[in-house]
Parts: sequence; C-alpha cells; structure tokens
Amino acid sequence: MQNTRKLLVIILLFTGFISRGQDQSIIQNYINTYSSAAIAEMHRTGVPASIKLAQGIHETMAGTSDLVVKSNNHFGIKCKDTWKGESVSHDDDARGECFRKYKSPLESYRDHSDFLKGSARYASLFNLDPLNYTAWAYGLKKAGYATNPKYPQIIIRLIEDYNLQDYTLIALGKKQPTEEVFAKNDDDKKEVIPAVAMMKSEETVSGPNVSVAHVQYPDGEFRINDTRVVYVQKGTSFLSIAQESNISLSRLFEFNDLPEMEATPNDQLVYLQRKRKTGNNEFHLVMPGESLYDIAQAEAIRFESLLDYNQLEKNMQPAAGQQLYLKTKAPFRPELAKKEIKQETVISRKETAVAAPASTKTAIAYKVKPKETIYSISKKYNVKIDDLVQWNQLTSYSLKNGQQLRIYK
Repeated sequence: MQNTRKLLVIILLFTGFISRGQDQSIIQNYINTYSSAAIAEMHRTGVPASIKLAQGIHETMAGTSDLVVKSNNHFGIKCKDTWKGESVSHDDDARGECFRKYKSPLESYRDHSDFLKGSARYASLFNLDPLNYTAWAYGLKKAGYATNPKYPQIIIRLIEDYNLQDYTLIALGKKQPTEEVFAKNDDDKKEVIPAVAMMKSEETVSGPNVSVAHVQYPDGEFRINDTRVVYVQKGTSFLSIAQESNISLSRLFEFNDLPEMEATPNDQLVYLQRKRKTGNNEFHLVMPGESLYDIAQAEAIRFESLLDYNQLEKNMQPAAGQQLYLKTKAPFRPELAKKEIKQETVISRKETAVAAPASTKTAIAYKVKPKETIYSISKKYNVKIDDLVQWNQLTSYSLKNGQQLRIYK
C-alpha cells in the first residue's frame, strides 16, 4: 500500500504539476525571476524563451524541488560522461543518479542552452520555427530529453496557461513588454535589486509619452551590483543627499554621470560611490524608452564601460530588444533604434571646466536672500558649488537668510 502511494505521488509530480490546484503565484514568481535569463539565452543560442521557461517550471516544480534547492539544476540535466563539474546524487529514474550541480541558476540556464545546442541529437530542433513551441515540445521528447510520455503536453500546457510565448516574441523583437515581469536572477545575492524597469506603454522607442513602470526599491540606502545607492523622489535636493551621505556634492554628480543641478529631475537612483566597471549580470535586455544612461544607472555600471563593451558612442541608442554586454566585449555593435535618445544628462568629467584659482579673481561680497540656495547662487554667478564651499569655508550646503558669502569673479 505504501509503495502504491509513493507511485501515485510520483505520477502526480510528472502529470499533475500544472493542475488548477497548483499555486499559480509560485509559478508566476518563477517566471518573473527567470524570464530575462530565458530571453538572453534565446538571443545567445536560439532556444525559445517559452520552451526554456516551461521546462524550468516543470523540472523544478517552479523552483521548489529538492533537486533545484541542492544543486541549482533547473533542467534536470544528468551528469553524462562529459560533465567535469560538481554533482549531486538524486533519485529519478533510478536511485542515486548523478545530476549536475551549478553555482547559480544562471549557470544552469546557460548549460541547458549549450547542452541542447551542442548535441547532435537535438540539432533538428534548431531548424524549427522558434515560435512553433508545439514542434519544439514534441521534438524534445522524440530526441530523448524526457522519459515521461506526457512531457510534450505538459510543456505546451504551461506555455499556453502562462502566456510564455510572449517572452519568445519579446526576444524576437515582435512584442513589447507590458508588465514589470523581469527580475535579476542571482540567488547568491538576495539584496541585489531587479535592474530592469518594464514599459506599460506601447509607444515607440524615444516617444515623449512613454511611461516607465519603476521597480519598487527599498527605503534608505541599499546596494545594486555591490554599490551603495538610494532611490529618491523627483525634486529631492542633491545637496541634502550629499549631506546625509557625508560626501561632497561634486563627487555625487561624478558618481551619477550628471552635471550640477539643484534637484533630481525624476524619481531616480542616486549612487553614493563610484559604480563598477562590470555589471552584476552578463547582459541587459534593452526595454522600449530606455536610454544608455538609464541602463548604466539600473545596472550600476560606469557609463563609459557600458559604451566600451558594446562598441557604442554616448549619443547612440540601441533598439528595444537588443542585448547589451555588461562584463565582456560584445562581438558586434547592437542594432540601433531609428530615433536616437539624446544623452543630455551625461557629461564627461574631463569636459568640466576647472575653476581658476581665487587669487586671480575679484572677490564679491554677497548677502543671501530669502529662499536662495547654494545651487541658485552658483548658477547666478556661474561658479561651482564646491568652490563656494571652499571660498567661504562652509561646513554644510545649507544657507541662512542674510548670510554673507565671498564670491570670486
């Protein structure tokens, strides 16, 4: 009787996973977490994103199976003779079978693509239309990917129930994302915030009315790509951010590739230290309306590094759906959008004029008026804020009504 129950459980795991009773929120969370990886792998190798996500959901019970927990193996790939990496023992068709173990889920996603792409038995799949998920599902079964006779129906049902075909269309550039569904897939760094802000508008790239659905960032200081950052509302004073973070204003603008300005022009990320030369992810999928500056901020990567990796110049705009490299040199420049988004906020620090020594200028005595800020005064006299601080030995950026300042012109 006990053996019969075990057999029933096994059958249910293989054939009943997509039943109506399954917690759909768990499956949707899996899709949200790994959809960007599926799209990136489709760009890299041609494995349809819909197929990859459906296989991942099924093989891992949407990320909850014992095998995936102990091995990060999202596709049930066994060791085989060619595997030289780490492994775990797991009961499947037989007891104690050898399965591949990965350092991260993303490594598993890559290996799954390479496993299919590099094997002669799956070669025929890559001659199929990537939109024909039915043919891919049956092709996988025919090539021997799974022993379950219902495997194709399970994969097809998952794709149709959860609209996974949309991700294949997005990867092909035939559909624009409509919901905030991507997240960073790095389980080793749970504090890393999802980097991709998705679009809710069907406007074309660089259209003036494109609206961005922002990622929900935490309050206070946190980290992206191991870089200190805060998320602030539109109109937040840069002076107040610098003061609260105990860094100079000039450094704050430098860290964020910004010219001097009084307040944040948008709800935005503001970095409190220099961004990294490489991204936390290997790739970034360009969303409609995203500029190169937006991507550099979202991924916490230096703007010049992003340009260099992708053979781009600062006023260029990659087309939506293109994959940008964040760690290594891209083999070629990504396709550019028909309309370029001007990087108006980005300046080279080398282009910033260096203030002449105060000794060569004439000092002006200035009395601070009501509601004036150090920023407005700096603009009024076309001088740097940090020069005003130095000339007047200020201990903060706050000014009082009637305060006397020395300004060199």
